[in-house]
Amino acid sequence: MKLLRYGPHGAERPALLDQDGNMRDLSGVVADIDGDTLAPENLTKLAALDLASLPLVEGTPRIGSAIARPGKFLCVGLNYADHARETGKQPPAEPVLFAKAATAICGPNDDVEIPRGSEKTDWEVELGIVIGSRAKYVSEEDALNHVAGYALVNDVSERSFQSERGGQWIKGKSHDTFGPVGPWLVTKDEIADVQNIDLWLDVDGERRQTGNTSTMIFGVAHLVHYISQFMTLEPCDIIATGTPPGVGLGMKPPVFLKEGQVVTLGAAGLGEQRQVMVKT
Repeated sequence: MKLLRYGPHGAERPALLDQDGNMRDLSGVVADIDGDTLAPENLTKLAALDLASLPLVEGTPRIGSAIARPGKFLCVGLNYADHARETGKQPPAEPVLFAKAATAICGPNDDVEIPRGSEKTDWEVELGIVIGSRAKYVSEEDALNHVAGYALVNDVSERSFQSERGGQWIKGKSHDTFGPVGPWLVTKDEIADVQNIDLWLDVDGERRQTGNTSTMIFGVAHLVHYISQFMTLEPCDIIATGTPPGVGLGMKPPVFLKEGQVVTLGAAGLGEQRQVMVKT
């Protein structure tokens, strides 16, 4: 299934895509695409619905974040060896973990704000893992049983806030709109091999990133297992799994986003995003 949320910011309604790519409203069935909806037994019930009986969503409404109110928005840094090297770092021996504020989450086609004082706003196309059931001290073999599905993420970053202002990376990762998620949450049964998903990102129509999840240093199952050793993962938590090479910071000389530029990105089977850069 492809689950999504549509409507004005703060008033999104749950929906899914039918076999013809039409949006079908789910608000008469579930309250939202949240932790309760993503429980395995509830996803099974949704999969059994007669989609033709659900209300058709007319027009082209705004698409919101594919998930509602995640408790945690976790990220994995330097998880592609080529990306680590382009930023001047060595590939890590263990996953590098950091967080984005949940308030950074926005819709896949919403404008992205360049923060006040920013000179180094950057892009990062990523595969996002969405948790479906509580995971604590899970084995790598059992890890995917706790995954509801996957979503496309742009881990927008302000590099000077991230690395030149002291402290942790979260300062450069958490500005409002720095976490576009979606357009859909694709349930894991629709993904034949999560370690073979093509990723791409363009700036103003020029290709910047091309990658595949097969080149991750730490794969999806390992990441869920690993993170669950340090904290409990709850339904609706999202994990952004790292970006392939081609970020602005890694260019020579570095290139960063300016007001009016358009970023488009996508992942095979997970849809596409489009964001216009605006000043706050």
